[in-house]
Amino acid sequence: MANAASGMAVHDDCKLKFLELKAKRTYRSIIFKIEEKQKQVVVEKLGDPSQSYEDFAASIPADECRYAVYDFDFVTVENCQKSRIFFIAW
Repeated sequence: MANAASGMAVHDDCKLKFLELKAKRTYRSIIFKIEEKQKQVVVEKLGDPSQSYEDFAASIPADECRYAVYDFDFVTVENCQKSRIFFIAW
């Protein structure tokens, strides 16, 4: 478990799942939440590779704090397929 300067730990699974999203594109998104009792950030949900952005946005609780990463695919003006990973603090 990695430790941060804030005293809030990040569970090792968070990094492993992010690397799978980044390198293998196993997931479209990852939603993380803070476990208050354990004082750590943990993986809450993994989005299927076919998940749309709308489905991802709808899966985030409106009234609770979350962190998330989303692998966004798009086509440029030059008709070139691109992908960017976004980090979202909710």
